[in-house]
Amino acid sequence: MSKYLRTGLYWFLALEFALGAVTKCWPGDTVFSTAYSVKFAEWGYPSWMRFVVAALEGVAAVLLVMPDRRTRFLAATTLMFVLTGAATTHIVNHDPPVESWAAPTHLVIMGILALANWPADWRHLLPAAGGLPRSRPKTVG
Repeated sequence: MSKYLRTGLYWFLALEFALGAVTKCWPGDTVFSTAYSVKFAEWGYPSWMRFVVAALEGVAAVLLVMPDRRTRFLAATTLMFVLTGAATTHIVNHDPPVESWAAPTHLVIMGILALANWPADWRHLLPAAGGLPRSRPKTVG
């Protein structure tokens, strides 16, 4: 896949999730659906939970466009967590397919992106450049 196509895909997905974060914080109905404060209540969640989900989506959207594999992996796994909850919510509430297809579709996409950005070593997920410092072998003598 071309570098530009890959970058475009990350930007497109980031814009989708940024828009999703904004609509979750919007106080009333949007062009896309009824107010998320109402939707979350209908799904059995407290209304304020939409802000938590919006914050996770917004942060992950920013991390997706950073050209670092570690940040993209963390963004994809964060979104997998959120999307697993969304897909489960749609299943449990018997939402119609027209309202439910996006969450599992994006869950699969984020799974692919998480695998594509999987770190070679778990220590590469830590903030220090290159992961944990390696200990030097002790010299005898």
